[in-house]
Formats: sequence, C-alpha cells, structure tokens
Amino acid sequence: MQPASPITPSRFALGEGILWDDQLNVLWWTNIHAAELWQFNPATQTERCWPLPQRLGCFALTQTPGVLLMGLEQGLAKFDSTSGEVTHLTPVEPEFPHTRVNDGRCDRAGNFVFGTINEGGPEAIGGYYRYTPAGELQRLDLPGCAIANSICFSPDGGTMYFADSPTKKILACDYDTASGKTGNVRLFVDVAAHTPVAPPDPDGSIVDADGFLWNAEWGGHRVVRYAPNGEIDREIKLSASQATCLTFAGQTLDTLYITTARVSLSTAQLAEETTAGAVFHVATVGTHGLPEVRFGGF
Repeated sequence: MQPASPITPSRFALGEGILWDDQLNVLWWTNIHAAELWQFNPATQTERCWPLPQRLGCFALTQTPGVLLMGLEQGLAKFDSTSGEVTHLTPVEPEFPHTRVNDGRCDRAGNFVFGTINEGGPEAIGGYYRYTPAGELQRLDLPGCAIANSICFSPDGGTMYFADSPTKKILACDYDTASGKTGNVRLFVDVAAHTPVAPPDPDGSIVDADGFLWNAEWGGHRVVRYAPNGEIDREIKLSASQATCLTFAGQTLDTLYITTARVSLSTAQLAEETTAGAVFHVATVGTHGLPEVRFGGF
C-alpha cells in the first residue's frame, strides 16, 4: 500500500464530506467554515470552488449530473453546479439556534440520512434525520447527539452506523430503508478502548464492498478499517492529525481519498503539521468501495 499524500497544495480549514461522483468522474467536498463547495478532477488535476450562502455540512449526489442535495447549516437545499442556483427545501431544527447540519449520506434506498451538531455547547440536543425522495423530513428514533458523525450503512442497508463524536464511540442499529424505523442500538467500536491515551474522536465513516467500516479519526493521525465485529483490521497513517471523511474513487473504487482540517490547531502545530487541511489520496488500498448511492428525489 502506498503512503497517503496530498493531491494538491490546497489546504482547507475544515475539509469534510468527500464523495466520488462516478457520473462525472470527479471528487466533491465541502470546506465548511468557508461556506465553499469544492471539486477535483483527477484526470486533469484541476480544482474548482463554488461559494455558498451558508456553511455546507454534508451533501448527496442526485440522479441529475452536477445537481446536489445539500445539508446547509439551516436546512436542506438543492444546488445546481452549472447555474449556481440554490433552491431551499426545508429547515432543520429551527427551534435550536445553535445547531447546524453536520454529517450525512444516502442510505441504500436513496434517502438522505444526516445529523446535526450543537455549536452552542456540549449538550446532546442534536438529532439524526432522514429526508425522503417524496420530500418528507423524519427525525430518526436514535439518541440525541452533540456532534453527529460516522453515518453510513452496511452493504445490504439493514445496519446503520453513527456516532456522537465526543463519546468516542461508534454505534450501530438495525435500520429499515422502507420506513426509517431503527432498533437494537448497540456499541460497534469504543475508540477509547483501542487508544486509551488521548483517544481521538470518530469522524466520517464509509463501508466498503466487504462490509468493513473505514473511519477517519479526528486527532488520531490516521484512518482505521474495522471488521464487522468491531476489531481493527488495518490503519493508514496520515501526516495530518485531523482526518474528517473519506471516499473510495476511481473506475474500480480502489483509491482512497481523505479530507482533513486545520481548524483548532495552534500556530506551532500548523508550523509542524504542514499537510493539515489537505485532501489526501492512497492508491490501491487492497479492497474496493461501493458506489455512492444517489438521492432519489431529483
């Protein structure tokens, strides 16, 4: 396996939510605090950026090339990258002025599942939601959270993984794609048990074609592949400490791309950690990902 290396000299304050678009053969990600959407074309080695009216926490591909379903800080929106038009769809948690949309992705049936973050304090007042192709917003019956992360699904769609990052735990639950019903919430991984000294926070996660979960660790200098039983299968070390999200890309979905962040690092740390905020890639990781499911609504 090759070491992880930055794809370009660009550095992002809070790079997140990276996805591979197998229609356009490009990568998309968000630079959250800058309210920017970014795109990278591996074939031409070119980047592109779109400024947005609000911070973008997460997004989903749709059936229409270049059109995204966005989880903006105050609600969901449709974004057309050709025209730059943003169409607002529904607010999220308007009763909580200090929460915003954070992590999310589509389930195996094309519903957009996402969670929120409480930027006003440590209280777990945020939640997990599902936006259906029919335009219905449902709050999932899951525990409240302070920082929702790690939302992903088993290959058959029957298991949902998620995390409230400050707890240092990734949870799993039974998940019904038809109704959004959840049950049997259980521990999948206790990150602190694997790294008891200064344990990192679990950030974004994806599931590969073998049903193994890959997690980006905030503060861990690595991404970790967990077997379905929660045991560590392998890890990829990073020169940046704050990994945020990851995706499989390329024609055979065997190249890994990883977003990282610079935010919260001191001046001294940034001087030492020169790759903080880079988007990394690792060629041929020895396994394959699954195509990102597209939102079924438009």
